[in-house]
Amino acid sequence: MHPSLSVIRKRSDFLAANRGLRVARPGFVLLARPNEGQGKRYGITVTKKIGNAVVRNRMKRRFRELLWSALPESGLPNHDHILIGREGGVERDFAQLREELGAALVRAAEGKGDPARGPRKRRSRRA
Repeated sequence: MHPSLSVIRKRSDFLAANRGLRVARPGFVLLARPNEGQGKRYGITVTKKIGNAVVRNRMKRRFRELLWSALPESGLPNHDHILIGREGGVERDFAQLREELGAALVRAAEGKGDPARGPRKRRSRRA
């Protein structure tokens, strides 16, 4: 791991980042949010919709490597960066993912993101 990066582990930090800037790409969604001077931090989320544990872990390893190579130079200072895996992210070429992450970080630095999502609607439980 890169010495200037730290990992986000608390659920509350992930939820806070979800209220920040989001930049969607074919293989992932990047969330970026200021973190009050805690340095560059990163987190990775891959849901069970993506596939079985082997597939999800492979995607997380690829994302981790992407973030380690990109964030020290082009990450936003004092921001949390979270990558959310999308359906096509496992099959995508690694070089292509690196380019998309670079473009997403540039957009986030310019403050140009997709609008933040509002609170999720609760589904009613059927009896």
